[in-house]
Amino acid sequence: MNAVPPPSSAPQANVPTGPGGVRPSVIQLAIKEKAALFAAYIPLFKTGGIFVPTTREYRLGDNVYVLISLPDDPQRYPVAGKVAWITPVRSTANRTQGVGVVFPEDEKSFQLKMRIEQILGARLGSDRPTQTI
Repeated sequence: MNAVPPPSSAPQANVPTGPGGVRPSVIQLAIKEKAALFAAYIPLFKTGGIFVPTTREYRLGDNVYVLISLPDDPQRYPVAGKVAWITPVRSTANRTQGVGVVFPEDEKSFQLKMRIEQILGARLGSDRPTQTI
């Protein structure tokens, strides 16, 4: 799983602005394996969510725009979410530093949540640890 900022030349015309007209942070998240998707997905959020490893500091409620690539799926899924989970540096249980981004309540995010849960299938019921719990 790699989270890298897009090149500065990446088109950002459709990136929504946050409070005060400030553009949210833009992150590309490429998840290549089902195990990594299981570790990153946050089903506890009603609308779904994803853990994004990052060393950048965020606050709860910060707007984040994530372009998500899923395993064996050529489509990239744009999510204009908010930070709803923070794993700080040197957290307990050796968890990766990063943020959990909750998906907004819209049709595209609902479709992404359904797609992730379809890919994960029976793994969703696993009690294996994830990046957040």
